[in-house]
Amino acid sequence: MHGRKVLLINPWICDFAAYDLWAKPLGLLYLGAVLRKNGCRVEFVDCLSTEDDTPRKPGGHGRFRRQRIPKPPQLSSVPRHYARYGIGLEEFVRELHSVPRPDAVLVTSMMTYWYPGVFEAIRLVREHLPGVPVILGGVYATLCTDHARSFSGADHVIPHQGELAILRLLGEIWGEPPVFVPDGEDLDSIPYPCFDLVSDLPYVCIRTSRGCPFSCTYCASSYLCGKQRLRDPVKVVDEIEFWNREYGVSDVAFYDDALFTPRDNARRLLLELLARRATVRFHCPNGLHASQITPEIATLMHQTGFATVRLGLETTSPLRQYASGGKVTNDEFVRAMESLHGAGYGTDDIGVYILCGLPGQDAAEVFDTVRFVQDSGGRPRLSEYSPIPHTRDWEAALRTSPYPIGEEPLFHNNTLLPCRSEGLSLDDYEAIRRSLREGREGSGRQVLETLDDGCQDVVARGRHTQFTTVPADGPVECVDLGEA
Repeated sequence: MHGRKVLLINPWICDFAAYDLWAKPLGLLYLGAVLRKNGCRVEFVDCLSTEDDTPRKPGGHGRFRRQRIPKPPQLSSVPRHYARYGIGLEEFVRELHSVPRPDAVLVTSMMTYWYPGVFEAIRLVREHLPGVPVILGGVYATLCTDHARSFSGADHVIPHQGELAILRLLGEIWGEPPVFVPDGEDLDSIPYPCFDLVSDLPYVCIRTSRGCPFSCTYCASSYLCGKQRLRDPVKVVDEIEFWNREYGVSDVAFYDDALFTPRDNARRLLLELLARRATVRFHCPNGLHASQITPEIATLMHQTGFATVRLGLETTSPLRQYASGGKVTNDEFVRAMESLHGAGYGTDDIGVYILCGLPGQDAAEVFDTVRFVQDSGGRPRLSEYSPIPHTRDWEAALRTSPYPIGEEPLFHNNTLLPCRSEGLSLDDYEAIRRSLREGREGSGRQVLETLDDGCQDVVARGRHTQFTTVPADGPVECVDLGEA
């Protein structure tokens, strides 16, 4: 493989709204690092690049560039503008021609209903780099593999995690076996992702683990990543120090599905960060498990610079909490909030994800959860449910949705509220959003953390749950060929 040239492509987002909250193709960059280790020359074209004069917020997040495009016919009834987020098509073509002709092109994918941007990237690669093998992986490619193989135009589709699979495939295509193969069970055997290929690097994304010990019915983590595997916390902090020292990175977003689980591992990570006095801000857009946050953990978070704190409550219905996997109870959530406030976090610092639009869910459940979060001193962040193939809720979603979600991934788009029940009307939904914007009567404060234009977040959280919040550890994803 030595001397072979590989082009990595992070395609566009095509949707009604998108906002960049620490959204980088972490898995694709891991693949680039593994291929480099085997002597390949790796280039990177990021369709979601924001390196023009687009302003960034403290911490590194900000707007994507945006170009309005026609809606797909399937979404023509949605009364909102549709857009391609990222660089222009002409700029993409120029970048294709600015790099040496590759021996293979690797394209990643994120949410299932963002596949139009993936298809566009593959079409242009085929047009301008004829004869070069195109390999597609990522979340869409894993959750909708048959659809991807039938319609994407890629030569090969790799579902699930990609480091070992890509080495096997390229070894077969090139007739050259790899000299370096990471241990799939030892995450620390994988080289640091090649973030050095990202222009004007404002932040890096890190995973301390893959997989999740929970099995929430609405989440695809177990299908995408398998069982939970942990990195050595000391080696995680080594990596953080590397990016801070060598590239001046001062913001780190964690992409874990269960960052503080198990708690002992979290404690080791936080104590190591504290001992080294890293001058870095940490962000947890993927949502932390409230059951793992004790007074000690919360205090260590505050001392080590955790600036963006998000919790996943989803609902206060005890029945739904139990039926959906038992990730957290209301009592555990309250104790977590008390711990965070006791450590020095204020209401504005703690965002709490709330699910809206689950099969069988009514408006009262959502309103009750919003009030509960407010009373607990958190900021509710509404997450509209998107149905995901291969989750335990998928069969219920198929029965509930009026759209052919089993045939067309565009109908997974959360803007449609594709699985909402009769107990949650569109008027109810707008009333919920209005209550978040205005704050509960008598609270005296704004309770929704608004983003520019009311845009939706695009983060790791979108990888495995396909939620985008209103106004987005990642999963988002932000996940890609190497992560899925």
